Amino acid sequence: MERANGPGLQLQPLATLSVPQLAHEDSFSYKENLIGALLAIFGHLVISIALNLQKYSHIRLVGCKDHRAYFKTKTWWCGLFLLFLGELGVFSAYAFAPLSLIVPLGAVSVIASAIIGIIFIKEKWKPKDFLRRYVLSFIGCGLAIVGTYLLITFGPNSHETMTGENITKHLVSWPVLLYMLIEIIIFCLLLYFYKERKANYIVVILLLAALLGSMTVITVKAVAGMVVVSIRGNLQLGYPIFYIMVVCMVATASFQATFLTQATQLYDASQIASIGYILSTAIAITAGATFYLDFIGEDILHICMFALGCLIAFLGVFLITRNKRKSIFFEPYISMDAMPSMQNLHDNGTAVQPELKTSFSYGALENNDTISEIYAPATLPIVQEEHGSRGSSVPPYRVMEHGKRE
Repeated sequence: MERANGPGLQLQPLATLSVPQLAHEDSFSYKENLIGALLAIFGHLVISIALNLQKYSHIRLVGCKDHRAYFKTKTWWCGLFLLFLGELGVFSAYAFAPLSLIVPLGAVSVIASAIIGIIFIKEKWKPKDFLRRYVLSFIGCGLAIVGTYLLITFGPNSHETMTGENITKHLVSWPVLLYMLIEIIIFCLLLYFYKERKANYIVVILLLAALLGSMTVITVKAVAGMVVVSIRGNLQLGYPIFYIMVVCMVATASFQATFLTQATQLYDASQIASIGYILSTAIAITAGATFYLDFIGEDILHICMFALGCLIAFLGVFLITRNKRKSIFFEPYISMDAMPSMQNLHDNGTAVQPELKTSFSYGALENNDTISEIYAPATLPIVQEEHGSRGSSVPPYRVMEHGKRE
């Protein structure tokens, strides 16, 4: 029997490796997996905090009638710094652990956003109403945590030094070329239906973003791995493949952000979070298994348990982001006093006019239309009246303003 040190590398007979050496390699691989998983979890947690911090900065400026630009506030800059720190943590994680292990850990961001949203909004609910409303979120968080544990425990344990030669050999191998050809054909078909046939379905838009995202994570792992290898003393920045991967990483990430922005203009943020996570994770795992051969040498039990962890995490994210919309009246302005330390805008007669095509629903997976009726602003129903028979000057429509519910 022979043991492969990595795809495209020379094979080494198992007889030359002693039992202590094999145990040392397995222990080293487990430590690298753990380091990568912890970096990814840390990065996603910090990103969730950063997004909610920036959301709070925007809302506080509107609620306090502060005319400063948002980028002139310390809170927004603090959120931006934390966002950069979180992205750096996730980027570094790809250099230590397999791609198929890091990608599903995005569920941590959804869990953190759900918990921060519940604590941060601080809505006035009775305990029974609170449990009735958030029971699915609590169940979803529990399932996502269980799924994350299974992912880390039974994740792929394949490790390969990300050198320029190894990445080039992967790139020109026939499975990768066939996968890229199929992905390009599917992407072009979806883009045709989206642009020409006006198929603005959420699945179509998020599939386009997920296909681009799979190429993004492939290039991110290559770039991060080559940077870490260079830091350890084996310089890789002289290989052209490094700069090719950097260009592809920036290009695919930019177009992916474009499609996600278009999706947020058409659909709810919670739907995008759940469907986008499921599609992008499934396609990215397939890309990692094809490009980096993540599951080569893994036994069937580990692969099945890893797949089960993914399914449990998918179900947890779906329950967390499940959107229970209630039918509400048209609201000519929005209430911002649901946020901590916000003044009551209805009591002082201040109205905030929102743009109908945008929302504040980024960061926390909370929607403005699910705020308790305690904070519901006054509605302006239009009551139609008949004309007087004697040519009275009463207008055909009368607008009646109702006071806020007590």
